[in-house]
Amino acid sequence: MLRITDSHAHLDAREFDADRAAVLERARAAGVAHQIVPAVNAAGWAPLRALCANHPDLHPAYGLHPMYLADHAPQHLHELGDWLQRERAVAVGECGLDFYVEGLDAELQRMYFVRQLELAREFALPVIVHARRALDEVIAALRRIGGLRGVVHSFSGSEEQARQLWKLGFGIGIGGPVTYPRAQRLRRIVAAMPLQYLLLETDAPDQPGIGHRGERNEPAHLVEVLDCIAALRGMEREALAAATSGNAAALFGLA
Repeated sequence: MLRITDSHAHLDAREFDADRAAVLERARAAGVAHQIVPAVNAAGWAPLRALCANHPDLHPAYGLHPMYLADHAPQHLHELGDWLQRERAVAVGECGLDFYVEGLDAELQRMYFVRQLELAREFALPVIVHARRALDEVIAALRRIGGLRGVVHSFSGSEEQARQLWKLGFGIGIGGPVTYPRAQRLRRIVAAMPLQYLLLETDAPDQPGIGHRGERNEPAHLVEVLDCIAALRGMEREALAAATSGNAAALFGLA
């Protein structure tokens, strides 16, 4: 049986409130042995902790997402430091920069992002990074602060940006978008990249693959991402599952 790790799934999202138990069962039946569940705002930290406490295959990360800027307050950064010291987080995040969505204050995003990077370094935790139309600035921040490790999830950048991340020791998370034949640049990167930097993800409930276009995404669909990438790389699916799960285990400290 396959054992794969979903390195980025928002199983705490309200989209799963009606059938979360069934979603979990489908994921486990498909071979998803672990899920990293990153928070998006301070209000979600306690519910996420409770969810993961009841399911040992769910692993929490705590952070402040740039798209939820209206939810954040500066004191949440102080609270995040206390939270990370107290709780068994596997990462800081989801955090980052988003210059795609209009109306998000860029300077405020930078303040929250940089402080979360500093917290990740302080607590020796990996960081889960959101970077949309902001990869060059994200890479510059990672390089400037230094002493960091982590993953840029839902990577959509260039070959050169990917190489810069690998030089910094960062992985890239690949999910449903790679299943679309039009994603030629992403497919080229995934086909040729160093395997040790590859992580699989769904970003559920968002970013469904081509077989579920227009539907809610869920972790069980990670198998379709696995099969697509295995075909692109000319690998056996079991070998790819083992390698990418090993990458996630090493990064997030999973048993």
